[in-house]
Amino acid sequence: MKDETISWILAIIFFMLSIFFVLASFHKAGFVGTKVFDIFSKLFGYGYYLLPTVFFILGISFTNSIKRSFGATKFIGASLFFVSSLALLDFTFAQFGFIKKGGFVGNILQGPLVKLFDVYATPAMLISLIFISVLVIFDATINISSILNIFRKKKEGESDETEEKAVKILNSNEKTEEGYQGKIAPQITQGVDKRSLQTEGGDDFGVRKNIISFKPFTPPPLSLLERDRGKPEVGDIKANSNIIKRTLQNFGIIVEMDEISIGPSVTRYALKPAEGVKLSKILGLQNNLELALAAHPVRIEAPIPGKSLVGIEIPNSVKTMVGLGSILSQSGYTDSEKSLTIALGKSISGASIFANIAKMPHLLIAGATGSGKSVTIHVLINSLLFRNSAENLKFIMIDPKRVELTQYNKIPHLLTPVITDAKKVIMSLKWASKEMDRRYDILETNKVRDIESYHKNILSPALEKFKKNPPAGAGGGEVPELMPYIVIVIDELADIMQAYPRELESAIIRLAQMSRAVGIHLILSTQRPSVNVITGLIKANIPARIALQVASQFDSRTILDTAGAEKLLGAGDMLYISGEMSKPIRLQSPFISENEVKKVVEYLVKNAEDEIPTSIDMEADKSKNIVFESLVGGGESEDDLYEEAREIVIGAGKASTSYLQRKLRIGYARAARLMDILEENGVVGGGDGAKPRDVLIKPEGGFATDQNEEQENEHL
Repeated sequence: MKDETISWILAIIFFMLSIFFVLASFHKAGFVGTKVFDIFSKLFGYGYYLLPTVFFILGISFTNSIKRSFGATKFIGASLFFVSSLALLDFTFAQFGFIKKGGFVGNILQGPLVKLFDVYATPAMLISLIFISVLVIFDATINISSILNIFRKKKEGESDETEEKAVKILNSNEKTEEGYQGKIAPQITQGVDKRSLQTEGGDDFGVRKNIISFKPFTPPPLSLLERDRGKPEVGDIKANSNIIKRTLQNFGIIVEMDEISIGPSVTRYALKPAEGVKLSKILGLQNNLELALAAHPVRIEAPIPGKSLVGIEIPNSVKTMVGLGSILSQSGYTDSEKSLTIALGKSISGASIFANIAKMPHLLIAGATGSGKSVTIHVLINSLLFRNSAENLKFIMIDPKRVELTQYNKIPHLLTPVITDAKKVIMSLKWASKEMDRRYDILETNKVRDIESYHKNILSPALEKFKKNPPAGAGGGEVPELMPYIVIVIDELADIMQAYPRELESAIIRLAQMSRAVGIHLILSTQRPSVNVITGLIKANIPARIALQVASQFDSRTILDTAGAEKLLGAGDMLYISGEMSKPIRLQSPFISENEVKKVVEYLVKNAEDEIPTSIDMEADKSKNIVFESLVGGGESEDDLYEEAREIVIGAGKASTSYLQRKLRIGYARAARLMDILEENGVVGGGDGAKPRDVLIKPEGGFATDQNEEQENEHL
């Protein structure tokens, strides 16, 4: 029988006893109830009425616990609560001249206490014992700092009612976020710490102040997102521990079971091998453990990073749905002042893990179909949208599948509508490369090393000065140029890599190598983790990677350079590694539904007018977006050979891809792309099989002569 079932049975029994004792006091419980009331009222006096209360408290405590080992502890706590209350009751009535109002038992208890500790210390001791018994029953702790914070926040709220609550989005003084936080205590730890989920303001972050324009930015409310749902069911923990220990002993491996950590998707059983045991022997018994535990897949982490323990990870029979709203409400996210803080998920110990994209500085995500890759991308995007206004963050979203990222098409954070054409992807990446060079020129001119220093030392002081003393008729030129962060999200790398492998790889590598300092970051994803897509140069320049469930160990090694991703469960179960880690850590990604994404997008679109800067450099920002959109939409200026190709085909009077190849000494793919651009711009006509295309624009000297045409046709 499950521990949770036993707990509920006990809870129902105690609730029933509570009702029975209440009815017995009114002589409504029959002959048995009358006898029970007579006996217990003589023993406990007025303390009889404490019995229903004790039984009710016990019932509540068992509904909050699924651990059978706590049963005896709860009974001890309940007994301590009852006898302490009984003695205190008898003592209180005795001070007013009423004898034995706590019954025979109460009088026996309080009499010796008064003789030993006098009338002043006795009630203090009894009240202390009552508090201790309540803590024992509910297995609770008293968090003094939380209580003080409540009073402190209340006091601050009273004094600052008329002041605007604002948090700067950019602050380079914040200490670096740890990639893996939260050590597992040497005990059974389960899932979510509910106390850490509540933050001031409930569902809202409050108002944030934009470093760029001092206009308040109101993030979307957390009520748009769902919280955690359900509790993990792990089976019989003690039995599983014994099975693991016995299975290893059958193969001559002596181990000592240690801590157990219950996560949203898996439970990790930590064990300490005896001296002289090779870890390779334990790793080789993975299939035997799966057979003995009747669980698949079982993953072995040998050793657990930072500990002299080996971890055996077993899937939970029932998973917890990790809601994005729960993670974004925690202090690791709300208290961080880094603009690009993202929520990655929850570790096996239940700790929420956050990371800073600016520190990564790029991220690669790979996983098979159905592993949760698209949901993970939505989680990362929404983590950024909940922290940043459209002034502080811009997106370039690339979605060849046309179904995932197109939902974000109307949000004000986009530099251009979501790109779905593979040809325009290369142009957008080249634009980003030119923007990177332009930003480096600005940093060099201002003698700062990165975008954070620029915001802190150049832009922020200028805006402070502008706010205090705005010059008459001042325009955007009065302040340094605004440089928002730019995050480029590519949802399916393999599809674009298949069409333009060289161009895409070179563009990604150049951005990955140099764009960190100027605030341009990449988030790449693919469902085909092959070496043709995730090349060696891309891996070398993107150390932060997320591997979701993959088909084989080879695919796992392609992503992480280590095995393990083939043992994941799917549905957001992932391995995450960054440049600071020696081994990947296992996380459960939060879940965000399509309906939640729509709600966030609708909120941002509805409030878009309030988020677009109106006082500082608004026209420059708009023109910048128009230039970018025209660049992506047209494309002729993005290829250096376009003008030369145009002159060649106009001069020849006929055009073909092979002719451009020979004349320009380029490959077929680039020549074909140039031909497509010439056709789009009305320079040449449409293709007609193997025949050369007609040139629709006359040369400057008029039509070509028949002799020239014949010569050119020979070339063609």
